[in-house]
Amino acid sequence: MPQSPSQKAKIRILALEKGVKRLILLPAIIGLSRLKRWSPRQPARLGAFSDRASALAGVPRGQLATYDHVDVASLNFQVMCQVRVWDYPVMFWLEKLHKPGMRILDAGGHFGTKYIAFRGKLRLDEIVWTVYDLPETVFAARAAQQRGEVPNDVSFISDLVDAPPTDLLLASGLLNYLDIPFPEFLARLPNRPQHILLNKVATRDGPPVITLERIGPAHVPYQIRCLTTFEAELAEAGYRIADRWEIPSFNLVIDTHPELGRSISRGYLLQRLG
Repeated sequence: MPQSPSQKAKIRILALEKGVKRLILLPAIIGLSRLKRWSPRQPARLGAFSDRASALAGVPRGQLATYDHVDVASLNFQVMCQVRVWDYPVMFWLEKLHKPGMRILDAGGHFGTKYIAFRGKLRLDEIVWTVYDLPETVFAARAAQQRGEVPNDVSFISDLVDAPPTDLLLASGLLNYLDIPFPEFLARLPNRPQHILLNKVATRDGPPVITLERIGPAHVPYQIRCLTTFEAELAEAGYRIADRWEIPSFNLVIDTHPELGRSISRGYLLQRLG
């Protein structure tokens, strides 16, 4: 059916609008976004890098580049001890997989904040709970434990050599900051856990991107993984995805690089094959 003059006019107008947006508005938005790097208050996330070394080289002058520092280790302790909406899938699977004497390695577990958050809602008195984290965090966590702020039921390690045999690996938020490939991390454990619970894993449809996240006085590398590559790595490591979920509240756009689109935060229950 032939198009009427009014229909043709509408098509031309839409095409013109798309052209203006592509050629004028989008470059302007991107240019203004790049300027945020020099804002007096640094954005929550800045820069888009292809590797960790480049990201570290892009840390603003005068800022720390690591979590492993006394001024960063204790940040947000009280907030992280609260149960949040993204914790419920993890709590669901911890309850389903519960066995008396089960040994959990809470990797990146800070001051045992997940143990503190979950203990009033799950049967954790029969669980052996070990937290692995960076040395400064472990030092501060043990000091808090001596002050009675952290339960004595939690033990802390800062070297995977000291990790006990593990039935379940919990990593809630760790993978975004992990400085080695996740399969390599698994290879350093004393054994391959039967189950792995991952939460708040930043992913995207496309090549991986590392940005810098502002945390107190630090800007630390924050990795957004390629979804297909990451899930293939899990299979190659000998695990199947038994469950997965999305966490919309953790989806993000890099302040200085909005053209890269929004990441999708995901959680996984992994089960060992064989």
